Amino acid sequence: MIFYGLKILNPEIFLFASCIICAIVSIASGSSWSTIATIGIALIGIGEALGISQGLVAGSIISGAYFGDKMSPLSDTTNLAAAMAGTDLFVHIKYMMYTTIPSFLITLLIFFFIGIYSDISTDQNIDALLSAVENKFNINIWLFLVPLAVVIMIIKKTPAIPALVAGTILGGFFAVIFQPQIILEISESNTLSFISCYKGIINAMASDISISSDNKLINNLLNSSGMKGMLSTIWLVICGMSFGGAMQEGGLLKRISDPIMSYANNTGSLITTTSATCIFFNLTTSDQYLSIVVPGKMFEKNYKDKGLAPENLSRTLEDSGTVTSVLIPWNTCGAAQSAVLGVATLSYLPYCFFNLISPLMTILYAYLKIKIKKIN
Repeated sequence: MIFYGLKILNPEIFLFASCIICAIVSIASGSSWSTIATIGIALIGIGEALGISQGLVAGSIISGAYFGDKMSPLSDTTNLAAAMAGTDLFVHIKYMMYTTIPSFLITLLIFFFIGIYSDISTDQNIDALLSAVENKFNINIWLFLVPLAVVIMIIKKTPAIPALVAGTILGGFFAVIFQPQIILEISESNTLSFISCYKGIINAMASDISISSDNKLINNLLNSSGMKGMLSTIWLVICGMSFGGAMQEGGLLKRISDPIMSYANNTGSLITTTSATCIFFNLTTSDQYLSIVVPGKMFEKNYKDKGLAPENLSRTLEDSGTVTSVLIPWNTCGAAQSAVLGVATLSYLPYCFFNLISPLMTILYAYLKIKIKKIN
């Protein structure tokens, strides 16, 4: 994917194209996490080879992935927001288009102009990079069957563990067939055998590995820490969810949020308060789902009392809760995406334009009374 990406993409359109590619894959799969962990990793490698800032590349990847996550009927957060507000899924998606599509178009324009007008240029010799990859690996079109199979399983809503296991087995199987020299290098063996193949595959999955080539940049791209490198993120996710659960069950979140609700006097202030509450719960509970579930239950009656259709609430939950979780370093989404992409959360945060614009767009619509549906 990195090899062909270097051949096709150029620095001027790279950010724009990356955002669109991730949006398409995320809409098809319904998962921003899966999109970032597959297509996103390849795009980070291509962007680094082209000499583009990792924060910028990660921002374009995350912006596209979260746009698709919001607009896909397969997305868990999209289904959850509709359920919490008590509205139909496709009514919710249709109503989200009014704020989500303008936010995404603005994001694409920003990335387009960054690519065109900034001095994004590479000091790397692309031909030398391609040659280094080609000399080290057996590059052929059959290798696309592995990521394609994983994407198909994601689209088919295959449970996470079987999909991960299948992708891992296929990756190991294809490595043995097409990259035996890499297996020998990782396993530190001289002959290809069942033991060396098993050792090479397990090392690649679980621990630190380094593959050497005659190009320094390619060597940086071929370093990995496997599952070992994700352990600190997993601990953070467990601690964050435990803390959020304790706060919720202890009634502390309600005590904090009740005074906030007193500011919701009209439509604009109600939607602004809902948006701020979603962001607040992303900050305090460290969990994306709680930032949708708790405000959804809190404000459901307020929207009915003011004669607002439930899709106003569901749209606000998505525009504020879903997209801002990835911007917070200690949130499960922020921690996971930072670890997967190898880019610090605060490094990509300023460039996640879609995620930053979305809550502002829904508040703007509220105060200007644009597409604020009333209960018949």
